[in-house]
Amino acid sequence: MATSDQLLVVIDPVARHSDGESVRIAKDVLSAGAATKMCLPDGPEEFARALARRGARRPVVVGDDRALLRAVTLLHRRRELATTALSLVPVGGALSLARTLGVPTGAVAAARAVLDGAERRLDLLSDDSDGVVLGELRIPSVPTMPFPCEDAPLGGAVLSGRPWLRVRQSLVRTLVRPSRPLTAPSPGPSRLRIEVDGVLLVDLDQPVAGVRVAPDASGAAVVEVRPVSVGAEASPLAARGRTVTVSGTDFRYRADTLVTGPVRSRTWTVRAGAWGLTVPPSA
Repeated sequence: MATSDQLLVVIDPVARHSDGESVRIAKDVLSAGAATKMCLPDGPEEFARALARRGARRPVVVGDDRALLRAVTLLHRRRELATTALSLVPVGGALSLARTLGVPTGAVAAARAVLDGAERRLDLLSDDSDGVVLGELRIPSVPTMPFPCEDAPLGGAVLSGRPWLRVRQSLVRTLVRPSRPLTAPSPGPSRLRIEVDGVLLVDLDQPVAGVRVAPDASGAAVVEVRPVSVGAEASPLAARGRTVTVSGTDFRYRADTLVTGPVRSRTWTVRAGAWGLTVPPSA
């Protein structure tokens, strides 16, 4: 049996608890088409150990955008991205990154893409703290969707008299808790120094309302800066380059689904074709 037909299926615990039916369907389709080893980690540490011990098996992540990002980050830090093709069966609520990358969001279609698809090499941004960005980076770290919080039950469920729901809420909150509360009001203008390939784009004397950085699939990053308008609306600033350095007052940033900071300075570098993802043949 070819190595490509041997799969390590790592099922994220949040996916198991949020949509067990889609997980079951994915398992059935994958098991019918390849030799599979199923792994059901209970947390990030077991998730990491499963990937590290995959041997010759091709890793398949069953989970949402956060699970995919976790897998890519782990392989990046182990310096194994260049030789490892990842596959994803999206299950969960946060799937915008999966859609952008061309992965089907239905369990059957995604599992069939794992079996019949082809590897696509994709760019990413890596930073000087060994973090990665697959989709886009934003400053400030304004949330784009609500996260579960301490006092809100998942799905609006009433927890009284239902201990299993309390367990589920606690598990999901532990695994996806952001690094800072995401319910704070939007921050004011930032004073940042932004350099692209060593060329100054914005300095500290020009407050900015927002910054977006994303790899553009050509070995470069697109940088968009929205200056704070005074009177007439200020025109956005745009640049392309391989390295982007942001420094200045303490700032937080959102890299895909994760919020990091505060930091004083960070440099991101485009890694062309750094990682591989299995997508449908027609994607």
